[in-house]
Amino acid sequence: MSKRKKAPVGKKGPAKIRAEQPPVAEVYSPEQTALHKKIFKFSTLAILLITVLLSLFSGINGDDEFQNDYSEKLTDYYLSLGADTSALYIEKGNMHFYGGFFDLTTGLINRALGFDEFDMAYHHVRHIFNAIIGVLAMLFVGLLAREIAGWRAGILALWFIFLSPRFLGHSLMNPKDIPFAAGFAIALYYMVVLFKSMPRPSWKTALGVALGIAMALATRAGGLLLFGYLGLFAGLDFLLKYRLKGLAQERKALLTYLTYGLGIAVTGYVLAILTWPAALADPIGHPLAALTEFSKLGIKIRVLFAGENLLSDDTAWYYPVLWIVKTAPLFTLLGFLGSIFILPAILKRYNTAAILLVYFATLFPVAYIIYKNSILHDGWRHLMFIYPSMVVIAAIFWVTLERFFKSRKTIQYVIYGVLGLLAVDAVLFIVRNPQYPYVYFNPIGGGIKGAYGNYETDYWGVSVRQAIDWMEAEGILSPEMQDTVTLGTTFFYNTSRLTRKRFNGKVKVKYVRFNTRYSEAWDYGIFPSRYIRGAHLRSGNWPNSKAIHEVTANGVPLLAIEKDENKYAYLGQRAMAAGNLTEAVAQLQKEVQEHPDNEVAWTSLSSAYISTGQYQQALAAAQKALAVAPDVESALLYEGLAYLNLGQQQGALSSFERLTRVNEEYYAAYYYMGLAYEASKNYRAAFDNAQKAIEANPGFKQAYQLAARALQALGDNQNAARYLEAAQKL
Repeated sequence: MSKRKKAPVGKKGPAKIRAEQPPVAEVYSPEQTALHKKIFKFSTLAILLITVLLSLFSGINGDDEFQNDYSEKLTDYYLSLGADTSALYIEKGNMHFYGGFFDLTTGLINRALGFDEFDMAYHHVRHIFNAIIGVLAMLFVGLLAREIAGWRAGILALWFIFLSPRFLGHSLMNPKDIPFAAGFAIALYYMVVLFKSMPRPSWKTALGVALGIAMALATRAGGLLLFGYLGLFAGLDFLLKYRLKGLAQERKALLTYLTYGLGIAVTGYVLAILTWPAALADPIGHPLAALTEFSKLGIKIRVLFAGENLLSDDTAWYYPVLWIVKTAPLFTLLGFLGSIFILPAILKRYNTAAILLVYFATLFPVAYIIYKNSILHDGWRHLMFIYPSMVVIAAIFWVTLERFFKSRKTIQYVIYGVLGLLAVDAVLFIVRNPQYPYVYFNPIGGGIKGAYGNYETDYWGVSVRQAIDWMEAEGILSPEMQDTVTLGTTFFYNTSRLTRKRFNGKVKVKYVRFNTRYSEAWDYGIFPSRYIRGAHLRSGNWPNSKAIHEVTANGVPLLAIEKDENKYAYLGQRAMAAGNLTEAVAQLQKEVQEHPDNEVAWTSLSSAYISTGQYQQALAAAQKALAVAPDVESALLYEGLAYLNLGQQQGALSSFERLTRVNEEYYAAYYYMGLAYEASKNYRAAFDNAQKAIEANPGFKQAYQLAARALQALGDNQNAARYLEAAQKL
């Protein structure tokens, strides 16, 4: 048998069946290429300077309470060479499930500079580093688009992501989602370069992939996704180049793919866990446990979505999709959707594996989250890592569309004009709201005005800084003041860290819940819209008449500063707590006379009237509260109790049913509905509601007793005895 001769270098041998590779980028003249490089370079520099500057004016992100605590524990762990193990398990916030890249780096810098979290400089360090990482993500978005479709696409993608208010806003103060997105952008870019150069890639390219993976995994366990991307698309690239026959005939090339893939994976993994103490203690088990934890995102909180305040585990499957549609800039949305219609042309013109990779990196995570019914909150920030690839696709669409009409300049100018118009809304929003561009909504969502009362805006309380700045400018707060000023707020961490050292300890901060904000005495209240129900916001009654200032975005209030001068509501609630109901009624009446839009005072007054047996007055006060804020749970409860005590069962049932729609876990509402049904001799309905109350609160003794009475009335004494026995054990 004759031996097969090796094909000359550069020529295809008969056994080396390779797919013909399309060009990976447009070809320009040397002069054009040099110009594009300069534009790209100076654009990156300008974006870096602007982003870092903006970061200095950003407020504190509400989750920094957990991040900064983790940063200190990580710093202690490494400086003590592992002797301080507090970073290995952190119950509050589960921060040990996160990698430590960002928090360790900034923690070491702040420790070296002598800053603590009550210094504004401490937060400047974090924000500047956040901005640098954000710009790094933007840079690699531009490079990825350039690698696939040329310098024009790269420049366009770079500016697209910078002019995306949500991404830019998070780049100023989000130390989780931005480094995670940056890791993905870096890894995707180097994967494309790696596949392009296989089977003889540069070691620098391989290291680039590993570093991108390491950054993502050293931020969140979801970085493990990149191992899957690498394996899947390395396999696809091999098949596109060598076809199926290559598995048998190109053993050397196959071994190269396997070797590089394994080497990159191991290097990226090792680098990632170097800044993650809990993973160092359990290198395999802990990252996998963290991934499981994040895939279900077990924290349940109330979120404002499509006008409803829902628990985060009860949102519609399209929650992330709708958030993206309403908040991504129009040039990205239309570019991404448009690319689908010209996908055959895109696949024909550019590298197939690279195009499929960026589409997969955009679509797969969204599809997986929908499939797994994962819990999300705070919009789509947990999915921000898909945005870099989405922007790349959008940029490729626009340059491809332009090229379709390369011989028709008029149409090209129309495309430029349309693209410019699509960018106007996002650009103007950034210019008008540079401190918090992350609250942006595009025109599809009616802008931020259309979103107000329907979707969360400043969910992290970033605008607290602007509130403090205003109070200082107005002379309310001053480093030289002699008397202590007490601030009540729903964002304790942000407010306390911005005021303690700045005002030399003369500001006292108290945490209060918004719906019970007068349970504590304070001089001024700082209340972002985060914990205010959508119906209250839409009613137009917030900010109320006690507000002395609003922090706004495009005229929409993000935060209100209240002044509680006479403290009638607080004095009334204190009197109620002391059992002095006459005094309570007197104080609360003074409050509602001065501020008839104070729903908390009306609610407390209704409660006082119920306690004194004045049910008609209680009903009127509860309805006044509901006229101000239609979804106040306590007001709905007191309205129902007033109806119940007035013998109006239907009115009571209506109030309690509405309360269970507002809060499906409000066990007392089910109990009182059961009492109403019992009073009208509907014992089956009484039992059903008692059972719902028990499911919502298994320790609620009265619900078991109600269930037993209802069963006895239905003639089921055996099961009634079971419920009575359970009640006796409580």
